[in-house]
Amino acid sequence: MSESILVGYATRYGSTQEVAEAIAAVLRESGLEVDLQPLRKVRDVIGYRAVVMGAPLYIGSLLKDAQRFLAQHREALAGRPVAVFALGPTRAEEGLEGAREQLDKELAKAPWLAPAAIGFFGGKYDPASLRFPDNLIAALPASPLHGLPASDARDWTAIRAWASDLAAKLQSA
Repeated sequence: MSESILVGYATRYGSTQEVAEAIAAVLRESGLEVDLQPLRKVRDVIGYRAVVMGAPLYIGSLLKDAQRFLAQHREALAGRPVAVFALGPTRAEEGLEGAREQLDKELAKAPWLAPAAIGFFGGKYDPASLRFPDNLIAALPASPLHGLPASDARDWTAIRAWASDLAAKLQSA
């Protein structure tokens, strides 16, 4: 097993990738060796001493790439430290508590998983970047996304602080 840490992410529009990049940068600044990859491209986790998995919550569920990753690598993940981060609401006024409960429900679907750390952060919404079918859904008057302006509720200070705390845990593990 190498000393490398996998920071894997699932993303739809790039926001979670940006957060994964920031987390990887903090881990590297702390002296850790990091491999940053989309979860859908990860074939094996056996060579990593730890895994950091990130994904957004969409309508209360982790993105399918993250769900598949957990299912495909269950056995290997159970034998190493795993940290999980997720992005939720795209507006600060929506609050993170209810969405964090959704994340906890998603993680409960993998009862074998005992994350060394869980980070939950606000997300980003840019209606101009939406692709089909999301742009169609957002255009419907009954959609909760209809007419919403672009927003970014990612707290970069909190993200970097979480990554710094994680680096300390991974260095001592």
